[in-house]
Amino acid sequence: MTGLRIKDLRVVFDGFAAVDGVSLDVLPGDIRFLIGPNGAGKTTLVDAVTGLVPATGSVTFGEHELLGRPVHRIARLGVGRTFQTATVFEELTALQNLDIAAGAGRRPLTMLRRRKAIPPEVAQALETIGLTAQRNRLAGSLAHGQKQWLEIGMLLVQDVRLLLLDEPVAGMSHEERDATGELLGAVSADRTVLVIEHDMDFLRRYAHTVTVMHAGRVLSEGTVAQVQADPRVQEVYLGQSTVEAV
Repeated sequence: MTGLRIKDLRVVFDGFAAVDGVSLDVLPGDIRFLIGPNGAGKTTLVDAVTGLVPATGSVTFGEHELLGRPVHRIARLGVGRTFQTATVFEELTALQNLDIAAGAGRRPLTMLRRRKAIPPEVAQALETIGLTAQRNRLAGSLAHGQKQWLEIGMLLVQDVRLLLLDEPVAGMSHEERDATGELLGAVSADRTVLVIEHDMDFLRRYAHTVTVMHAGRVLSEGTVAQVQADPRVQEVYLGQSTVEAV
């Protein structure tokens, strides 16, 4: 498996350092939660990793330097992300969404051929995200949580090895949050997972390690217990039930 290494990452907008010299390592198999108050720089950091904003420093995934590469080339290296609002094709079925995602690397002519059976990687993704029974439902008719799982499934069928998830449980019911936590545990078995989150109860239950950002820098890092015990974290926001997302 492959880990993510960020070293001295800086993102500057009009003289303002939104990310100011951040360094962190996310090991393979980890479920790393990235938290912090509004304006901490969490989403900007992920934007830099995925090529959406220019940055300096170094971001390596395995042997590959990501900074300076265009977005599509970073994606081809096995890096994928979700956003706060699921981006699925609502007029297509769950199965069709996954099939399109799985065919992202196929030639146009092969995309036009009718499938005689569900491809193995699509069937596996449906099972992993718990949507096998709903595979023929229109994505637009799925529950909120199911749409988020479908988006994660669309990354899985592309063999994404680094998943960057932006508030995956926002707006979910308690049952959906629990199912999402179990899903994260399953996908992290052979992938690297970084989660931006503000739901502290969800973090306490499912995070392996936590990085706390504040004002564009790393404030604290460690296990949930270690971060909770850090006076600097307590001073910033601990005790609140939620933390505003960037």
